[in-house]
Amino acid sequence: MKFQIHKEDLLGPITTVQKAISGRTPLPILEGIYIQVKDNFLTLMGTDGEISIKSKLPVQVEEEGDLVVNSRLFGEIIRKLPSSMIYFNLEEKNLNIRCQQSEFNILGQSSQEFPPMPEVDKGVKISLPRESLVNSLRATSFAVSLDDLRMALTGVLFDIEEGAITFVALDGYRMALNKLEIPNQEKIQAIVPARACTEIVRLLDESLDTITLELTENYIKIDLDKTTFVSKLINGDFFQYKGLVRQDHKLNVELNRKDFVQGLERANLLAKEERANLVKLHIEKDQLNIESNSDIGDVHEVLPCKGEDGNLDIAFNSKYLMEGVKAITEEEIVCHFIDSVNPCILKGKGNEDYIYLVLPVRLAGQ
Repeated sequence: MKFQIHKEDLLGPITTVQKAISGRTPLPILEGIYIQVKDNFLTLMGTDGEISIKSKLPVQVEEEGDLVVNSRLFGEIIRKLPSSMIYFNLEEKNLNIRCQQSEFNILGQSSQEFPPMPEVDKGVKISLPRESLVNSLRATSFAVSLDDLRMALTGVLFDIEEGAITFVALDGYRMALNKLEIPNQEKIQAIVPARACTEIVRLLDESLDTITLELTENYIKIDLDKTTFVSKLINGDFFQYKGLVRQDHKLNVELNRKDFVQGLERANLLAKEERANLVKLHIEKDQLNIESNSDIGDVHEVLPCKGEDGNLDIAFNSKYLMEGVKAITEEEIVCHFIDSVNPCILKGKGNEDYIYLVLPVRLAGQ
């Protein structure tokens, strides 16, 4: 294997494929980057066995070949080299790297044990705007479960129906749901691991307009200009989420999102984890009172709001409530309540496509 490439052309693809590599793998080969030179193209690939990322770019090739090198070491070497042409030469398993006055020799591994990129074809293809996909994943993936005993809930459900795709995440205490209208005739459900959702968001830079997802029974695939992303899906049955969103609200309250976030953040200073980060809300017609207390003190916040006649006392885990409020982007937020023991539904004013549902904490005597 013998080729040359400019540092600035190589650095970005290395950083991209490194996103798929985990430092906690039991297989040493998966700590490496697969390097292949063939047909005047350089292919780099990283994988942890669940997520695989491959980048392909043109290079000047003298001899074809392939090798696996330690990802961390290889990446650090390339980052530290001058911004100039880099010359690579492989003899046996020794990779020689030269750039101006610098020269490295590093030992690689045979590529025979490195797992290939999964073949994903003949799947359901869905196209949607990059910004909509990124926003939907950011607005939902934080609400996945961290409990591996409920594996299906550790990912985001992509629920694709005719004309729409709904992203859903829930953990038993709250649910985040975002619906997008898309020109689609297919129907499929896929549970995408939370880590894969995070890497998709990182991968899709602002220069991209439309993203095409390809979904099969076991994989999700995204093909970009020079990069291919593939992740395994989570097998299992997702919760029947549609029945959770009730419409029989007894009290609807409208308030400024920024004020609500800041009030919750201050109240959270005295909310203790061993008491479920408890904050209490007391709602009257034109004001919302937030309070929290602990062994070392208490805090009271009063926020103006618009609501119907009626009072309500209800308590929440401040973390769950605050994360939902922060996920909403509209300036005004609408809170829908039934009573003190049923879930509260949060929406941005005028936006019916994003829903955040959070369960209250039962207080003594309820």
